[in-house]
Amino acid sequence: MKKKIKHITLVIIALVAINIISTKVYKRFDLTKDKRFTISASAISIIEDVKSPIIIDVFLEGEDFPSEFRRLQAETKQLLEEFSSINNNIVFSFINPIADETVRDKNIELLNARGLTPMQLSVTESGKSSQAVIFPWALASYNEQTVIIPLIKNKIGATQQELVSNSVQHLEYAFADGFSKLTKPKRKKIAILKGNKQLDDIYITDFAKKIGEYYFIAPFTLDSVASNAEKTLSGLNEFDLIISAKPTEPFSEEEKLVLDQFTMNGGKSLWLIDAVAIEKDSLYNETGKNYAVSRDLNLTDFFFKYGVRINPGIVSTLYSAPITLAMGEGSNSQFQHLQWPYSPLAGTNSNHPIVNNLNLVKFDFANQIDTLKNSLKKTILLESAALTKLEGTPREISLDLVTKPQDPKLFNKGNQTLAVLLEGAFSSVYKDLIKPTNLSSIKDQSNPTKMIIIADGDVIKNDVSNNNPLELGFDRWTGQTYGNKEFLLNAVNYLLDDNGLINIRSKEITLAFLNQEKIASEKTKWQLINIALPLVLLAIFGFFFNFIRKKKYAS
Repeated sequence: MKKKIKHITLVIIALVAINIISTKVYKRFDLTKDKRFTISASAISIIEDVKSPIIIDVFLEGEDFPSEFRRLQAETKQLLEEFSSINNNIVFSFINPIADETVRDKNIELLNARGLTPMQLSVTESGKSSQAVIFPWALASYNEQTVIIPLIKNKIGATQQELVSNSVQHLEYAFADGFSKLTKPKRKKIAILKGNKQLDDIYITDFAKKIGEYYFIAPFTLDSVASNAEKTLSGLNEFDLIISAKPTEPFSEEEKLVLDQFTMNGGKSLWLIDAVAIEKDSLYNETGKNYAVSRDLNLTDFFFKYGVRINPGIVSTLYSAPITLAMGEGSNSQFQHLQWPYSPLAGTNSNHPIVNNLNLVKFDFANQIDTLKNSLKKTILLESAALTKLEGTPREISLDLVTKPQDPKLFNKGNQTLAVLLEGAFSSVYKDLIKPTNLSSIKDQSNPTKMIIIADGDVIKNDVSNNNPLELGFDRWTGQTYGNKEFLLNAVNYLLDDNGLINIRSKEITLAFLNQEKIASEKTKWQLINIALPLVLLAIFGFFFNFIRKKKYAS
């Protein structure tokens, strides 16, 4: 008896000890194959630095959600629970803004005014179709600041299941990026280059506004290079990144030396270059024609030294954005969306953080990039579709092309590179050459740095309506939004990212969905299997049990 009491006492003491230890030591184990519940180190560092509550309102709440979006809702909740387990200053709640019919319209209007547009979905479940409205957004507030966090990751041509899969993969980055904007002060500075007839401010307004949420931005002109190159370089070196958005005037050798030495000093750069002079607007004339000619920016040797050549030809592809034209005569004319091979839709299968899970990017009269062998690491970011051909210049471009059938056999050049990332230690363009101007210190080799070259200046160009800039990537004629803004924002964040936050975008999460059509078609079969089969098996068992029992006791 004493031995039994002793064993019971030891068990009680052990249980109490385990409970005490468990309150002091906390550990979560992620046993999933894709490590979906393992938060990245860069996200953890942001979350751990939060000193006062971040209040998160998630609008993914409702009774009539499609099953796919209930999955997104569950994944969002699980992610926020993981964040909250790291720092209890992460406080969240799920809200249905349209649950109360009396204030439904008012709430929709208020959310729209803040840029939180609703999403209308077609719901097909149990063989029946219906419509549902959801708000795939969250608001995060911290110290009287609020940021909008998108929960949906759109991609052209994606099904609802693919849409949710893309969105779940993007969740951790979306929230970590929002928290970073709230808690991390701006430090890095971006120079928007002027002086070589780059795009006017109104055409880069939307993107400038977006990157202004993360960085300090300012215009910078190279005009003073001719009179005082030393001072110009000193001023340029105060910036971390330069952006040259569609220059149309040649760069002087003195300007190139200053830009080269900015790179040698570790500066990052984003170039959006048109090697061919042709604008879509120039076709809207009486003849519907214009000529495309090569544009000499005096940058061929500049990029060649860095291992890149932008060829002065036009990329034409069958996988492209449409052009909208008025077809017909007089009052009978109607706007139609017509195939236009000079607006390639570019994408990639790469999982690089700049382009992973990215919507298609729209180009206009893009050029083709060759990469040359040198010591720099080169990553192809965007390519045209496989059905592509290259057209030389000069050549006539006519709107009549939309009325002519295209022969796919002619589009046989395969995927063409449209954007490339260079990383490593750059060699100076002017190494072993006579320098065009005097500088107090000239380097022949850079510190490790990065550069992105995009062979189309229009990638950064937003449309303008009634003298107001529209959202970058938005086509007002088709209502389609392309991935231009996200691509460029990812590019800038990658170039300037010190803490690896952008690398979260490479995370791959695999979701398994049920086939709704199969569920509807096989519903009756599985109901019979789950309800009738157990009863049949039970009846068979009862029959044999009684048969054996009677046989046993009858003897």
